[in-house]
Amino acid sequence: MKSKKLIGYIKIIGFVAYALFLGFSFWKGFEPGKKMAFNLRYFSLEMAKILPPAFLLIGLFEVWVKKETIEKHFGSKSGLRGHIGGILLAGTTVGGLYVAFPVAYSLYRKGADLGVIFTYIAASAICRVPMTIFEASFLGIKFSIIRLSVSIPLVIVSSILLGRYLTRRKYTIRAGE
Repeated sequence: MKSKKLIGYIKIIGFVAYALFLGFSFWKGFEPGKKMAFNLRYFSLEMAKILPPAFLLIGLFEVWVKKETIEKHFGSKSGLRGHIGGILLAGTTVGGLYVAFPVAYSLYRKGADLGVIFTYIAASAICRVPMTIFEASFLGIKFSIIRLSVSIPLVIVSSILLGRYLTRRKYTIRAGE
């Protein structure tokens, strides 16, 4: 219990020190500190736009999608089809990993295989449709195709191996503490 209290105090001290640093930066005109404050404001506003609708959709997913459906399509018996489904689901995920982790936890609670969850999380970082279109417009479609054709098999193989390893060790994902 003392450890949790100490961590709580350290977090508060860190937050206060950060706020004092930002205030000092504006007072003295320290440009890197001012940029940090503007970046904090920008990213906080972006998260405030993305997260509430995403969490609303995750809540609806929790209520409307049956556990049997997830077990059938993403469970341990789904095989490669589950991994491909995880990639397709990840491709449509908006908000990047901010949204992918809660969705992954929801999938896990409904019976998805650990390997499929790892595929979903990795694909959320590298296979989102808007990101791929943006990338192709700057680096070319050939680059995007090569990147995806190399990274997707690696994601699937590493997810299968990691999922099997952790399943054998009876690993479970717990809610935040």
